[in-house]
Amino acid sequence: MADKRYVDMNLLYRYEPETPEDLCRLLAINLRKRRLERGLSREALSMMSGVPTPTIAKFETKYKISLMAFVAIAQALGYSHQIKELLSHPIYNTMKELQIINSNKNRKRGRNEFIE
Repeated sequence: MADKRYVDMNLLYRYEPETPEDLCRLLAINLRKRRLERGLSREALSMMSGVPTPTIAKFETKYKISLMAFVAIAQALGYSHQIKELLSHPIYNTMKELQIINSNKNRKRGRNEFIE
């Protein structure tokens, strides 16, 4: 019988944010961690990124920021490669989805169809 005193770490690592707000909150938390790990104030990060200090503060507290401002901050912190990798590869869960992705690789326009 398993010892109930220990937390199942797999449960902690399987958490996936479900809403856009959850994802923005997670990004803001991670950005703040990276800023503080480098010993940077919001003002210093503002000077490095060109993003106004109040915009950085608003993102860290209310999780709202423009994509351009977020990318500028990420670049200033050295995360250009990770930004470029975002959405760079298709994601699929079934063979049907993979077949659809492969058949649409050269498409220039979308259709009003949903993958189910």
